[in-house]
Amino acid sequence: MPDQDEELIQRAKQSPEGDLRAFEALVRKYQRHIVANCRQITRDPNNAEDLAQEVFVKAFFALQSFEGRSTVRHWLQTIKVNHCLNYLKKKHKANLVDLEDEDTWRPPAHRSGTEKGVELLAERQIIERVLDAMSPNLRVPLILRDMDDFSYEEVGQLLGIGLSAVKMRIKRARQEFRERYELESQVSRHTQVRL
Repeated sequence: MPDQDEELIQRAKQSPEGDLRAFEALVRKYQRHIVANCRQITRDPNNAEDLAQEVFVKAFFALQSFEGRSTVRHWLQTIKVNHCLNYLKKKHKANLVDLEDEDTWRPPAHRSGTEKGVELLAERQIIERVLDAMSPNLRVPLILRDMDDFSYEEVGQLLGIGLSAVKMRIKRARQEFRERYELESQVSRHTQVRL
């Protein structure tokens, strides 16, 4: 039995011209995630919604070519990543550097399920500042691997670099994230104590 996304894709493909209900259902399902990822990859909150909209426009026009060899989520993520990378190249004219290994970079787990919303917001702000401070050469592969769950091979294909370069960039990115996160956390705790 096909999953809900596949059913929506089939309905969208077979819909008469002008009937966008099935595709709009897909947009509603994935919009928040796509917008958030566009913001995280490009670090451009002012254009994240526009970029996400452009991703969905591209997906709509590529709908007939979707063959179901991957999940709909993965297909949309690939379109999103390529679109955001093109945006970054145009905006920053950045060259990617060759950078290997698998450390964990994620911030420490939440202390308990009863944390207050304020603490969660503060931690989210620290993560945002850390990601903002990182170069796109490290931030983008990190987000693709650890937030979007792309394999190392898929990250390499999307970025046009070899597997060892992908692993090295992600290792460096995790290390840099961890160091910056610790520093930002210390500064935040110190500021809270003084208040």
